[in-house]
Amino acid sequence: MQQAQALRVGTPVSSLDTEARSTFIKRTYMHLAGAILGFGAIESWLFDSGLGQQIAQALLGFNWLLILGAFMIVGWIASHVAHRVDSKPLQYAALAGFVVAEAVIFVPLLYLAVSLQPAIIESAAGVTLLGTAGLTAVAFLTRKDFSFLRGLLMWGGILALIAIVASVIFGFHMGTWFSTAMIAFAGAAILYDTSNVLHHYPEDRYVAASLELFASIALMFWYVLSLFMSRE
Repeated sequence: MQQAQALRVGTPVSSLDTEARSTFIKRTYMHLAGAILGFGAIESWLFDSGLGQQIAQALLGFNWLLILGAFMIVGWIASHVAHRVDSKPLQYAALAGFVVAEAVIFVPLLYLAVSLQPAIIESAAGVTLLGTAGLTAVAFLTRKDFSFLRGLLMWGGILALIAIVASVIFGFHMGTWFSTAMIAFAGAAILYDTSNVLHHYPEDRYVAASLELFASIALMFWYVLSLFMSRE
């Protein structure tokens, strides 16, 4: 979820001709596909090499909710860099760094899922991709500007972090209701990000656009997988 000011730098893609808009959208989703494939490749390498188990055991020694907080904060930092810098290499560095960071953060959750029931990962990934496809279709077919969701997402993210911090301090378990709420939050973020791709991004910010979409999809995958695991 990028800052509104960053989105308004340059001519928004919606003001361009059809060919330029089409090129921007293709570049955005090609980079998104690359980020998803890169994430999968890193996870496979980590677990095949044995590093995944070592990372999981190390991170599981920390409070689990602190890892969730790191998950959100890393996304905000990478998003800020990708939207604020003009250098393409730095934008790509932000995207690549974010993918690597997310892959590491996901290791403990995937490690637990494999230990519990490996098929859960495939099921959660399928539900996440299906949900993403449905929300993307809504944005593309309606052409509606969902930028009004920005305030809701901003406050929702703040409240989620407050809930995480409070649960760490007071030691209460948030349960499946929190995962369900965060899946809805991630869905709104995907809708918002897709709408921005269609209406508000400048044509030179396709790397930043793909980063935002990847972050929202990763967030949904995290909580879908968490919800599936809680039902086992």
